[in-house]
Amino acid sequence: MQVKRRSSFWFLLPIIFNVVGGVIAFFVIKEDDPRKAWNCLYLGIILAIIPVLLIVVPVLVGITLIPHVVPPVASNMHYV
Repeated sequence: MQVKRRSSFWFLLPIIFNVVGGVIAFFVIKEDDPRKAWNCLYLGIILAIIPVLLIVVPVLVGITLIPHVVPPVASNMHYV
């Protein structure tokens, strides 16, 4: 099988649409350039995992970017 070189613009599809773009690029160019097709698929998967690692994992661990609001301490002092 002769490999036909496809344009590097195919990498824009997974960059813009993550996994969906990677799957589309994979199935369109897999016959002509299988290595680039697999790389597009991997790029889409990696770009979909990054937000999960940056947002979901810290929230599950308990680290939030929003500062905690501490309620005022109850005291016997009355404000005038």
